Amino acid sequence: MKFNFIFLILILVPGLSEIAYAHTVDSVGEYRVEIGWMNEPVVSGETNAIEFYASPLVPGLELKEQVFNNGIEGLKNSVKIQLVYKDESIILPLSPDHNVPGKYYAFVNPTLAGFYQANILGTINDTSISLSMHPPKVEEREWIEFPQPSDLTLNQIIDGHTSLIAEIHDLKESVNSLQESKQMDIGYVGVMMGIIGIVIASFAFVKSKK
Repeated sequence: MKFNFIFLILILVPGLSEIAYAHTVDSVGEYRVEIGWMNEPVVSGETNAIEFYASPLVPGLELKEQVFNNGIEGLKNSVKIQLVYKDESIILPLSPDHNVPGKYYAFVNPTLAGFYQANILGTINDTSISLSMHPPKVEEREWIEFPQPSDLTLNQIIDGHTSLIAEIHDLKESVNSLQESKQMDIGYVGVMMGIIGIVIASFAFVKSKK
C-alpha cells in the first residue's frame, strides 16, 4: 500500500510542477525572454494578460538553466506583442510591472478557446527581436462554471407552448360535446373566442420574454 502511494506521488509531481509554471522561455542575442498567462488556468471570455519578462543571459549556462534576474526596464515603447489566433491578430502594448523591473503585461480578453501565438516584436536595447512564442492553451470557460447556466426564457416558452396545446385540446373536446348537445351555434362562437384569447395571450407571453 505504501509503495502504491509513493508511486502515485512520483507520477503526479511532474504534472503539478508543469501546471504551476506554464511559461515559455526563449532567447535573442544576449537576452532571455519569457512569456506566460497572468492568470492560469486561462479560460475564454475572461480578461487576462500575457506576462513578458526580459533579462540578460548569464554566460556559460544553457537556456534551460537560465532564470529571470536583473530584469531590463524601459521596454514599454520598444517592444510589442502581436497576439495571433488563426487568421486574426492584434497588437498589444506592454504595461510595466512597477514592483518587478523587467516584467511587463499585455492585457487581452481571449474570447475563444484554443491555441494562440505570441509574436514578440521590437528591440531590446540595440538588439532586434522577432520571436514567435506559444503560451498555454486557452480552455473553454464552461468547464469551470458552476452551477451551469440555463436558458430560463426558452424553458418558459416551451412550458407555455405545452400548456397552450393542452388548452386547445380541452376546447376541442368542448366543441365535440356542444355538437352532440345541439348547442353548436352559440357554443362554437364561445369556444372560438376562447381559442383566439389563448393564442393572443401566448404571443404576448413570448414577446414579453424577448
